[in-house]
Amino acid sequence: MYNFECDVAIVGGGPAGLSAAVAAKKEGAKKVLIIERDESIGGILQQCIHPGFGLSYFKEELTGPEYAGRFAKEAVELGVEFLLNSMVLEVNENENTVICVNSEHGMTEVKAKSIILAMGCRERTRANIMIPGARPAGVYTAGSAQRLVNRQNQMVGKKVVILGSGDIGMIMARRMTLEGAEVLAVIELMDYLAGLTRNKVQCLDDFGIPLYLSHTITKIDGYQRVKGVYFAQVDENKKPIKETEKYIECDTLLLSVGLLPENELTRKAGIEMNPITNGPKVNQYMQTSAESVFACGNVVHVNDLVDNVSTESMKAGKFAAQYAMGTLPMATKKVENVSGENVRYLCPHSLSVAEENEKVTLYFRVLHPELNATIRVKSGDEIIATKKRQRVNPGEMENITFDTSLVKDNNVVVEVVKEA
Repeated sequence: MYNFECDVAIVGGGPAGLSAAVAAKKEGAKKVLIIERDESIGGILQQCIHPGFGLSYFKEELTGPEYAGRFAKEAVELGVEFLLNSMVLEVNENENTVICVNSEHGMTEVKAKSIILAMGCRERTRANIMIPGARPAGVYTAGSAQRLVNRQNQMVGKKVVILGSGDIGMIMARRMTLEGAEVLAVIELMDYLAGLTRNKVQCLDDFGIPLYLSHTITKIDGYQRVKGVYFAQVDENKKPIKETEKYIECDTLLLSVGLLPENELTRKAGIEMNPITNGPKVNQYMQTSAESVFACGNVVHVNDLVDNVSTESMKAGKFAAQYAMGTLPMATKKVENVSGENVRYLCPHSLSVAEENEKVTLYFRVLHPELNATIRVKSGDEIIATKKRQRVNPGEMENITFDTSLVKDNNVVVEVVKEA
C-alpha cells in the first residue's frame, strides 16, 4: 500500500476543499493535501459557466470556473499538494488516516494530523421523489444537463419542462433558452421559491418563462422518449388536486428538486449527524464529534452561495491547521445552538466556548417566508443580538453574529419573529 503523510488532509477539491486548503496553509500548516476523485480540481464550478459568483467574497462578478481558478491558483502558489483520480473509501478518526484508491498508486493510505471533509453534495433524482410513469429517455437532473450542455457540448432537448425552482433549475431554464430550446414551464411544489430571487428575475422573468407555484408533476408520458408531462395544483397537504390536472407536450424533463450532502464517509466514520441537514454536527471551528475531523461547505449544509461556502470553509481550514499544530483554543464549556421560532436549523450546531471572547456567526434557513422580520439571539432570558430583515425566505441563507462573552446559559436560541 502506498503511504503519504501530511498535516492536513482534505477530502474533496471543489470550492470548499480549495478554500480550506488555502486557509490551512496561511495558518501555518506545512503539508496540506487535497484528495480529489476527479481528474482536475474545481468541483461543480467547472460546469457553472454563467456569471454571478464572487459578488460578496471578491466584490466582483465571476463565472464558476473563474471563481474556482482563483482559489486553485492560490493553493498551488502556497504549496498545497494534490492527489487526483483518487476515490476515498474510508476515514478512520481513531488512526487519523484516509484510505483511498488512486489510479497511479493503487490502494493508498494518507496519515494526517487533522482531516477536513469537503465532499459537497449531489442532486436528488427521480427515484428520490417517485414520479409515476414509464422510464423514457429525456429525464435529467438539472446538474447533469448542465454538465452535458456546458462541458460536453451536448444538447439535451428542444421542448423543456423543469420541476423545482432550485437555483440550478432556474439557471438551466435560461441556459436552455439561450441554446435555442423552448422552456415551457418551471413547476414548484411549494408556495414559495426554492432558489434565489435574483435567479427568478434574471432566468425566468427576463425570458418570459412561466413559474407555477403550488404545483407538481403527476405523471411522465412517453415510453422510449418523453412525450409530455401531466401536472396539477396541490392542496395544503401537498397532494395533487385531480380536477386541476393539465398536460404539457415536451421532450425533456429537468429535475431541480434539492441536493443531498455526500456523507457516506461521514456516517461510516461514526460521526454524529444532524437529521435536518443530513450533515455532520459541527462547532464554530467546523469541528465534528470526532475531534481531529473537521467538515465544511455543502457536506455540512446546503448553501445557496459559493461565497458562503468559501467563508465557512476557510474557518475549517484555519482551525484544522491549528488542531494539527496543537494551538486550537481549549473550551471551558459547550453550548448548544437551538432553533427557535421560524428557524429550520442552525450551523454551527454548538459552540465550544473558550476563555477568550470570539465573534461567532450562525447560519440558518427559515421555515416559511416572512416580511418585516427580526432575527433574535437569546441566551437564557437575555437577548444578546438582533438583526432586522425586510424579508426572509427558505431559499436564501440568513446569518447573525454575536460575541461568545455574552453567552451565559448552556444554550443559545435563534428565532425569527414578525415585527409588530
